Order: sequence, then structure tokens, then C-alpha cells
Amino acid sequence: MSQISVQGLSKSFVKNSELINAVENVNFEVEDGEFVCLLGPSGCGKTTILRIIAGLEKPTTGKVLLDKKEINKAGADRGLVFQDFALFPWRTVSKNIEFPLELKKIPKKDREEISKKYIDLFGLEGFENAYPSELSGGMKQRVALARALAAKPKVLLMDEPFGSLDAQTRNNMQKELQNIWIKEKKTVLFVTHSVDEAVYLADRIILLSARPAKVRKIYEVTCTRPRIRTSPECSAIRATILSEMESIK
Repeated sequence: MSQISVQGLSKSFVKNSELINAVENVNFEVEDGEFVCLLGPSGCGKTTILRIIAGLEKPTTGKVLLDKKEINKAGADRGLVFQDFALFPWRTVSKNIEFPLELKKIPKKDREEISKKYIDLFGLEGFENAYPSELSGGMKQRVALARALAAKPKVLLMDEPFGSLDAQTRNNMQKELQNIWIKEKKTVLFVTHSVDEAVYLADRIILLSARPAKVRKIYEVTCTRPRIRTSPECSAIRATILSEMESIK
């Protein structure tokens, strides 16, 4: 069953007295429990699409459905993870993870148990009382992911979450995310401009054109999980997508 349905989505806005067409007639579905990557060149409109799905922006035309209900505002049914981590600097690791649970009025004892579960899952043991300023970039992103999942959203929306990390940490975080997704089977829509990242993580890759964003092609990624980056299957689909992206202007 389609959990997210994007239908005829277009978005325009005015910047410096100029009309900008960011997204044009985008249509796609994301199935329950599926990991889908939105892939495209920088500035093509990927983040705009994600923000509309998150309820942070309104489309000019078209609509987005979540479980057959139209999205018109932000909600706790969508967990968000951004590139800049968006952690509260005055809260410890455990208190950052507990924050969305506080908003849901979950009792303190239950919040602490849920926080501990995700601290253990993300390998953050020993850092429960640390503040974001005391953490590396990779650890900050682990906290951001733990916080998003602890709230039990229906879908996880991720906007280039590993883009600011160094190459080795980024690869490690991709591996951790894949392993956690295999366990949790959460519906994920993940924005990236990296073909390697998309092939490593996704069940399907939606390739977008240059701005205004349109769906150019959709690829099924059938490589066995857990993925091996250098496998013949992954290498073949990576080469196919790279060839297609070279023709995007």
C-alpha cells in the first residue's frame, strides 16, 4: 500500500522580483516500509519536495497524501532529520532524544526507557549526559536519528543528513542507517545528490531533472542487503544512473 502519494506537485515562488519554478508536476509513490531516495543535482528542488511532504511548505498546485489523507501542515507522524543536526545545545543526549516524547506527554519513566533503547541502538552508551558541543559530527547525527525514531513517526524524512560529514564517517553512518532500517523497516524518504549513497541505501531511486524538478527516471535497486558497495549488482546500477545524470542539463 502506498504510504506517501505525491500527485501533480508543483511549486513556484518569487525571489528578487523573479518567478522561480522549483518543482513541476512531480508524481511518485512511497510504499509502506520502503526506503526511497530522491536523487538529483544540487539546487534542483529535492529539498523543496521534502519540505512540502513534511508540511513545512505549501505546494503551488498538486497535493501529497499520507495514508490517503492530504498533508497540509507539519505533524508528529513525520520524523525529520536535517544536515545540520538541529539538536538543542542546552539539552544532553538523553534529553534531546526525549524531547518529542515530552511533547506527546509520555510519562517520565517511559521516556527514559525509550531514550535508553535508542541510545543503545545507536551506540551512544556513555554519552547520555554529554551536550552536543562535546560530540563529533557523526555522534550528533546519531542523536538526531535516535530522536527522530524515538518518536515513532509513520515515515522518516531525511534531507542530506550525512552531507556535512567526512567521507569515512559518512560511509559508517550509511552502514548504521541501513542496519537500523533492516531492523525497524521504517518508511524512509531520503534526499541526496550522491549516486553512491542512493544505491547503497535505497529500494528505489527517483532521479529528478535539473530545476524545475521533474521525475526523470525511477530505478529499482535489487542488490542484496546488507549492501556491499563494490558488488557487481551495485556497480552496474551505479554506472547506469551516472550515465543518465551526465545528460542532465
